[in-house]
Amino acid sequence: MNRPLRAALVSAAALLCAVLPAAAASPHTQASVGPAAWPQAASDLRADPDIRFGVLPNGMRYAIRKQSIPAGQGAFRLWFDAGSLDETDAQQGLAHFLEHMAFNGSKGVKEGEMLKMLERLGLAFGPDTNASTGFSETTYMLDLPRTDAETVETSLMLMREAASNLTIDPAAVDRERGVVLSEERARDTPGYRVVKERLAFWLKGQRLPTRMPIGKVEVLRTAPASEIADFYRRWYRPERAVFVAVGDFDVDAMEAKIRARFADWQGEGPAGVPPSEGRVQPRGPEAKLVLEPGAQLSLQVAWISPPDHAPDTRAKRRRDLIENLGLAILNRRYATIARAADPPFIGAVAYQFQQEDEAEIALVSVNAEPARWAEAMAAAEQEQRRAVQYGVFQAELDREIEEMRAMLRAAAAGAATRRQVELANEIVNSLADDQVVTSPADELAFFEDVVKDLQAETVSPALAAVFQGQGPLVFMATPRPVDGGENTLLATFEASRARPVSPPEAASAVSWPYESFGPAGKVAERREIADLGTTFVRFENGVRLTVKPTRFRDDEVLVRVNVGDGLLDLPSDRQSPAWLANAWIEGGLKKIDTDDMERVLAAKVYGARFGLTDDAFAFTGSTRTGDLPTQLQVLAAYLSEPGLREEAFTRLKAAYQTAHDQLESTDGGVLNRDLPGLLHAGDRRWTFPSRQEIAGARLDDLTGAVLPHVEAGPVEVLVVGDVTVDDAIAAVAATFGALPPRPEPRPVPENARKVAFPKGGGAPVVLTHKGRADQSIGLIAWPTADYFANPQQARETAVLGEVLKLRLLDELREAQGATYSPNVGVTHSLVWPGWGYLAASVEVPPGKLPSFFDDVARIVANLKAKEPAADELARAKAPRLERLQKAQLTNQYWLGELSGAQADPRRLDAIRQTLPGTRKVTAADVRRAAQAWLKDETAFRIEVRPAAGAAAAP
Repeated sequence: MNRPLRAALVSAAALLCAVLPAAAASPHTQASVGPAAWPQAASDLRADPDIRFGVLPNGMRYAIRKQSIPAGQGAFRLWFDAGSLDETDAQQGLAHFLEHMAFNGSKGVKEGEMLKMLERLGLAFGPDTNASTGFSETTYMLDLPRTDAETVETSLMLMREAASNLTIDPAAVDRERGVVLSEERARDTPGYRVVKERLAFWLKGQRLPTRMPIGKVEVLRTAPASEIADFYRRWYRPERAVFVAVGDFDVDAMEAKIRARFADWQGEGPAGVPPSEGRVQPRGPEAKLVLEPGAQLSLQVAWISPPDHAPDTRAKRRRDLIENLGLAILNRRYATIARAADPPFIGAVAYQFQQEDEAEIALVSVNAEPARWAEAMAAAEQEQRRAVQYGVFQAELDREIEEMRAMLRAAAAGAATRRQVELANEIVNSLADDQVVTSPADELAFFEDVVKDLQAETVSPALAAVFQGQGPLVFMATPRPVDGGENTLLATFEASRARPVSPPEAASAVSWPYESFGPAGKVAERREIADLGTTFVRFENGVRLTVKPTRFRDDEVLVRVNVGDGLLDLPSDRQSPAWLANAWIEGGLKKIDTDDMERVLAAKVYGARFGLTDDAFAFTGSTRTGDLPTQLQVLAAYLSEPGLREEAFTRLKAAYQTAHDQLESTDGGVLNRDLPGLLHAGDRRWTFPSRQEIAGARLDDLTGAVLPHVEAGPVEVLVVGDVTVDDAIAAVAATFGALPPRPEPRPVPENARKVAFPKGGGAPVVLTHKGRADQSIGLIAWPTADYFANPQQARETAVLGEVLKLRLLDELREAQGATYSPNVGVTHSLVWPGWGYLAASVEVPPGKLPSFFDDVARIVANLKAKEPAADELARAKAPRLERLQKAQLTNQYWLGELSGAQADPRRLDAIRQTLPGTRKVTAADVRRAAQAWLKDETAFRIEVRPAAGAAAAP
């Protein structure tokens, strides 16, 4: 179990790593548990006593839990034991297509009305209203902003309509084809193609590789509505369904509502019969090489075994826990290798998972530079074999036990304040593999029972047993050809296996050298911001502290440390070193490296990240209440004594070597790479580094630009969460308050605050990608203003953005079926005077780009000419208001919004006015905002089109 914010891998490596199948086990059907029974009926595990589990006479199961934090919110889920594996050859992709049709008309709700009904209640399409389809399951999700009678009854009604009352009208199906095909285009990336090849190699002769959920393009284009309806009748049946309700409501009353809504549901016609998924085949060592330009080199060695159908019991969980502890030790060894000087790979990890009901897979996965694949494979293979041959040390095991214990204790301490959405998803995530939903307290107690007196002699053979099964199967995806192809790949692997490995060396004892920073600092000033529940503190050394105690999450405390002025401190004509920022954390500290730090602090929960923001160099971390002193010690050490080791920089640079190839392989990758620089008129503080800049980068590019500001800039510490003001002051006084004096925040010169928006009104800027020929993106952006120029107008413009998104959804998705989801974004800077924008974008085939710009022009003209109708304005404002209110009940919101507020108190008024200012926006305000900003002569347009010679569409 890994610490959430530990910087074990730099974010670039994580961003660019190969996509792997989901690790969650998902048996499609299990003989151990009947179709209408809960898994605890066949287990010695105690189900979470706070959840009421039930079964209706028709076979539909339900799970209900009361959770009043946050007050008045809820989450509904309708889950089906049905997915793409159940499709016939003629239905490939229709399980997912059916999911789309659930939003397109039923007996009780005409086409196009469902989303509008939910918008009026404050649910936004996407964040609050969504669905997903996998190989063996389909889930419908509604996140309720309120649990009043109208919202609950409407949501239950809509879920019941999805269960058996969909009309699946042929005309509606035809209109939706373009939306589904848009989703297929967006998914078809190098990483996705590698996944398909990998699954076909691992699961040779089995069903799953032939049933990717997105399906086949030809089926999506031509399948009649009757095929979707056939799948619907056969597989959407009460005995295959589970309804989950978590929220601030009475459990008895909710149970009665569920029974009233779903008790009359009966399947129509013959039920579907689960198809055979095939068996794991006997195989010896094999190799598969896939050449995929635009993919990062990734290599996996897999061992394939039959799926485990045993019920979820204490014995099974004990076995899994012991195996996972062994794997954690191996992964720690991999991390140590990756952090060494001139490492053979960028990163490596070992784990095991069950792939649906087809196979159990043990895996070693490696990311490396393309030219060093052989060296990387040998190093990973030999380290895995070393662990199998010689086992693990007791000290290694004790360390992993301590870290896992810390995380489980934190989970148990925070269990009472888990969000409704988290709890609902936890129940849903247990369904496909028939897991018993257990409480965090019971999970902690079970863990302690297993690890009591647990010895390395027990873990070592368990780890060795993980790597049994058919194979090993060596799979490599590479952007560059390999001489000799698969023969070379297999021969290199076998040559590595023939080399003997030596026993591992035990690590030496270490201690944490940053417990003391000198005499604790003294408070020079303290003042209360009573209406926001916030305290401002200034220490004698100039360090400022902002504390906001909350009860949003038990035992959660977030910390942010702002130093200097961030991008404001950097020149506009030199490439920003922001892409190198993670080397700061991975480089460890002067007195201890990252590996030893993680080892000595294994019993603590802490985090460390570093990044460049508009107005600060920011260190952040997340901890539990009792570990706040350690969290602050870690961040104070990174501020005052960073290690800045060359090895961390080299590893990060290696991860970026193929970044451009990967980004250029899709239209979205190109836009994400180039858009920030374009919208800042080429200012190098926002551009992505060129290939030449990546190749020629030096550690000094980071330290030279950033270190002087970190060493001498003003310091602001923010502490938000489950902590008292006095405890936060004491912990900061002992760390940041004890540092040498820091200056007061200084006004930034006006010339440093200048940033431009690109000139509009001309022809679109055309970017090209190397993906499919039917992939393209259109974007149009209008400059607005910074937030403080006119805060209320900024809020009015934000609501205008919501109205524009509704119009684009109605036109491009609902009416034309042209795209999956158009995007609209609104930004008003708090830092850069005069800078802000409203933008709309869409993914469509290249031939439809002109019509997108025409549609936007027509919609904009209407917005400028007429006020939006009352219903449309309500549907735009309600989800936005609910989203803002939800955000204000999180520690993350306050950590971000209070940042910089001591130096700029206008930010406090921005917090105070966010909700009332949004509520007061009128239809006339929206029209005036459209007239003020949506001008053709300022509109900046971008087209991302396929390059010449792009791959043909399927």
